[in-house]
Amino acid sequence: MAIRGFGDLEAVVMDVLWSRSEPSTVRSVHDELASRRQIAYTTVMSTMDNLFRKGWLSRDKVGLAYQYLPIMSREEHSAKLMRTVFESGGDSELILNFFLEQMTDDDSAKLRHVLQRAVEGEPT
Repeated sequence: MAIRGFGDLEAVVMDVLWSRSEPSTVRSVHDELASRRQIAYTTVMSTMDNLFRKGWLSRDKVGLAYQYLPIMSREEHSAKLMRTVFESGGDSELILNFFLEQMTDDDSAKLRHVLQRAVEGEPT
């Protein structure tokens, strides 16, 4: 599956859902978003339904409402986005080189640590 980034509101909704460790209703997501910005309940409902239809969320009917959960973690989604970049048809060595040039020292240390664990066969 080709992975693409989210639209602006989709990204906001996914951030809310990723920050939770349990299924969430449209009402609970709307209430959280409405505390920070003006947004209609139906807009949140449509966005979550779109994310479900696109395969980003699962949902189960509980009583009269659906409860939604992300299909993958934020980290899994980010990793799939990175993989998509390498499969984009550009020169993957150049892409990686440009990426590495933009890394902070902290990011570089984390990358070295993960690569070392992978070489040693340790689980992540």
